[in-house]
Amino acid sequence: MTAALVSAPATEPVSLADVKAHLRVDGTAEDSLLQAAILAARTHVESETRRKLIAQGWRIYFDEWPSGRTIDLPIAPLISVDAITLYDIVGVAQILDPDAYRVDAARLPPRIVARLRPQAGLYDNGIEIDVTAGYGVSSLAVPAALRQAILMLVAHWYEHRGAVGFDRAGDVAPLGFEAMVAPYRVRSL
Repeated sequence: MTAALVSAPATEPVSLADVKAHLRVDGTAEDSLLQAAILAARTHVESETRRKLIAQGWRIYFDEWPSGRTIDLPIAPLISVDAITLYDIVGVAQILDPDAYRVDAARLPPRIVARLRPQAGLYDNGIEIDVTAGYGVSSLAVPAALRQAILMLVAHWYEHRGAVGFDRAGDVAPLGFEAMVAPYRVRSL
């Protein structure tokens, strides 16, 4: 199983203005540095929690449908399954009818349950599942604790711009970060 980003989030869960207010930074001299830190912090929080924060499109590749009828998806929270494409032995795509499967988005990790086990004729990435994942299109949909974790990371990285060390002041994540993200961690597959 492999997952690839198809469409990036249109916005970030924390705005540049939010970060500048949090850091008490005036002016625009540091804006590009802060925007890069916001992106890196969102990516770090998504990696730590195994959750996507703002709506984004992903394509998940499988060689074949697992034994049984259920596929656990490695991306949460799931907004929608947009398409399931099966490739036959000559590489011709066939879209699986949405009536042929049920999506369980409430479960973590989310899953797809097929009515019958689909067969892909091509065994290398013969199944593509396009999904939209995230809490929503707005930063207001993202839990406050995860937005705060991003602010904490950006502030920490802004203060400690050099190489990361092993002393407490140089840790990748600031004190309290783990407590902020712990309730949102999704178990790995």
